[in-house]
Amino acid sequence: MKKFTYSDEIAAVVKQFLDVGNWNYSFDENCGIFGFGLSIKSRIQEIKYLVVVKDDEIVFYGICPIGADRDDAEMMARMAEFLCRANYGLKNGSFEFDFCDGEIRYKSFVDCDGALPSAKVIKNSICCIGAMYERYAQGIVDIIFDGYSAKDAIAKCEKALEEELRSLFSELDKDAEDEDMKEMLARLAERMGMFY
Repeated sequence: MKKFTYSDEIAAVVKQFLDVGNWNYSFDENCGIFGFGLSIKSRIQEIKYLVVVKDDEIVFYGICPIGADRDDAEMMARMAEFLCRANYGLKNGSFEFDFCDGEIRYKSFVDCDGALPSAKVIKNSICCIGAMYERYAQGIVDIIFDGYSAKDAIAKCEKALEEELRSLFSELDKDAEDEDMKEMLARLAERMGMFY
């Protein structure tokens, strides 16, 4: 007998997605929780995922393998500010920060009330978390190990994204003027839900 109630149908869709993709995962049948890891391209190389199935929703958590030092009040404050700055303007999900132990995680939510999620929705939820860590991992590391301020850590993450976008566009059009490039980057950033 289940310890917690959750939708068997939603759990089956998640399980099917993971099986088709040959993911190495665990499933706690008492709680409706899937667990697995995902390697990403960043200073934080692997994220631990928990996928919590409920009666009419799925909550995806990407848990960072490092966290802020709970005994260092200044670091805790800098990390909280950094994550607030990172969250501003995000369209899907958000970083969460545990002030008790310094844990950092990213949460994405899917409402399944009256409908089962597609494989694409599940994939997007998993990939969104990985992408957010790839974008902001350097800032997390900079605050924990190098004492960066939140403002400087965010600026470094945004500069890296800007440089990546510039590189992509320069490959597309070698003759683009700088002002044209800025306008294209601004439009792309707006479409992607980013601030430029």
